[in-house]
Amino acid sequence: MERQATGTDRTALVLGATGGVGGEMARALAARGWTVRGLRRKPAERLRQDGIQWMFGDAMNAADVAAAAEGAALIVHAVNPPGYRHWDRLVLPMLDNSIAAACVNRARILLPGTVYNYGPDVFPLIPETAAQNPLTRKGAIRVEMERRLHRAVGQGARLLILRCGDFFGPQAGNSWFSQGLLTPGKPPTRINQPGRPGIGHQWAYLPDVAETAMRLLDREAELGNDAMFHMDGHWDADGGRMVSAILRALGEPSLPVRRMPWWVLRLAGPAVPLFRELSEMRYLWQEPVRLDNRRLLAFLGEEPHTPLDPAVRRTLAGLEYLKLGHLPALPAETPEAGRCIPDRVASRRMG
Repeated sequence: MERQATGTDRTALVLGATGGVGGEMARALAARGWTVRGLRRKPAERLRQDGIQWMFGDAMNAADVAAAAEGAALIVHAVNPPGYRHWDRLVLPMLDNSIAAACVNRARILLPGTVYNYGPDVFPLIPETAAQNPLTRKGAIRVEMERRLHRAVGQGARLLILRCGDFFGPQAGNSWFSQGLLTPGKPPTRINQPGRPGIGHQWAYLPDVAETAMRLLDREAELGNDAMFHMDGHWDADGGRMVSAILRALGEPSLPVRRMPWWVLRLAGPAVPLFRELSEMRYLWQEPVRLDNRRLLAFLGEEPHTPLDPAVRRTLAGLEYLKLGHLPALPAETPEAGRCIPDRVASRRMG
């Protein structure tokens, strides 16, 4: 039986709460006073609690998702198959389970979106209304995900898509930052530079993404049933600001910076799925690609924004470079900063 959502419902199911994006969303929701449920596959896993009510189940199982979503007003869909294996085959069935649960509960689905939906025909500055003509298999699947979500709005669900640049953050282990620019879990001996000199690139600090999502959800009554916004995040205008910030944070300004060996990724792609996925996204590093956040600014008045240097330092600390002895000690932080609340709020004007 379908339930009627009310403006006072404060229960959320976060699918992917063990990951970087979902975990950040779950912690932000809990800090906002939501009752937060997370779904995990292994009941014996040792997981941070962070105010999350953990339930045993699998996002690939429709019954598990339906049970976990019962009574929820919000479903955060930030889940991927384990290790991203068979992503192309599993991601749409997983989404269908979220959609079915949202329709029954008349819940809002929050989807953290990407630029993969778009092709060069709408570069360099992309509004929410731009045509979606992706170049890659992953982009085509992303387009189909959003098509199904928009269709679900007519079936009782509500929708919020928040598109962002490449994620980085203290828990973002599967990202260009941690797996492209750096080698995860190893002391850095060099930094990889995926883009050409002078080519801008857009990044999104996950605590800022979560805070932006929370401010949008705080205005649920004004969102409408089908809402879509773009974040500006951190715009690296010349493609070198992020690398420079990493070098400053590591305290090793002489660390070598090398061009990304794209040819190696292409050759190894058939055997290494990660390399294939990275290689497919090369086109996003060959010319400036920037999401236009003017709709977000008009709605919220400002975009939450942590300055680049502290954002990078906290990211490196979260990726355990402190433990490896390759990161200077962070200064003492207030409890709010320790929870990754953005340091300040700044309007991100297009310029």
